[in-house]
Amino acid sequence: MRYNFLGKSELKVSEFALGTMTFGEQNTLADACAQLDYAVAQGVNFIDTAEMYPVPGKAETQGRTEEYVGQWLKTQSRDQLIVATKVAGPARGFGWIRGGPPALDRANIMAAVDASLGRLQTDYIDLYQLHWPDRNVPMFGKIDYDPALEKPTVAIEEQLTVLSELVKCGKVRHIGISNETAWGVAEFLKVSERLGLQRIVSIQNPYNLINRAFEIGLHEMCHREQLSLLAYSPLAFGLLSGKYAQDPQAHGRMTLFSAFGMRYHKPNVPAAVAEYAALARSRGLSPAVLALAFVRSRAFVASTIVGATSMGQLQENLQHIELDAEILKGIEVIHMRYFNPAP
Repeated sequence: MRYNFLGKSELKVSEFALGTMTFGEQNTLADACAQLDYAVAQGVNFIDTAEMYPVPGKAETQGRTEEYVGQWLKTQSRDQLIVATKVAGPARGFGWIRGGPPALDRANIMAAVDASLGRLQTDYIDLYQLHWPDRNVPMFGKIDYDPALEKPTVAIEEQLTVLSELVKCGKVRHIGISNETAWGVAEFLKVSERLGLQRIVSIQNPYNLINRAFEIGLHEMCHREQLSLLAYSPLAFGLLSGKYAQDPQAHGRMTLFSAFGMRYHKPNVPAAVAEYAALARSRGLSPAVLALAFVRSRAFVASTIVGATSMGQLQENLQHIELDAEILKGIEVIHMRYFNPAP
């Protein structure tokens, strides 16, 4: 297992992070503890969760994922683990979270972090992230910014001020953003420098073989500013495992929660997925292993967030495979043929 510094921080995170958004919906507490135990035994020290989890978000399960992680975390050596969680913003309309839709203002961030600390049964959060921007931005499969959707928003200055206070009082060690744009990254950095506030260390955005939009603008920004990408959805909702190509009704998130996979219902996705799967099998690899190894091969990725609903999936996903120059060239050929079919 390799370990990478998270941005300019002193945190060294494992190249794989365990994603937990299935805990409490598709996975029981026993499943969750077994996955966490296995991941840590393989060298994973980084656990990613969120206050809105599990997915799909709903009132009766909200917060259950953090509770499961907390049940396990209280039995562990806390200082050996890096725990990340996220505060939900207003964009998704989750009216059951703090009487929402919750703005990313002082009151909501303070309430959210205290609730997460309680559920996680810990005194501090290593990385506290804004789950998505408070302002109007295209997300989750939408790519075009629409000025007509502008609305009142909480200033980034206010968001950073309260996050900085959380770091100063010890509830949070470092802060990050998620589902952000290049403009948003620039603004967070500009405001933190101008006002002497806490600097973000990471960005958690989707990145996989069929969605490499991060490379356009955000790669350069993060390289020059020494920010790390925490890559989520490296298997594109399970599509890049190849299982849906073999059986469109295979058990998984695409069939259980089809609305959450809408960004992948686009014309060139099936053809691209099929070609990446064929390339993997021609080299004796499973499609999932190829997809994850590609994400891990990118220098700007500090950690690849993997989730699973079964121990078999987790064991496959945590394999350490290095891709040679020939197979990387083959990936680029397919990429040029089907350029970012699911941004």
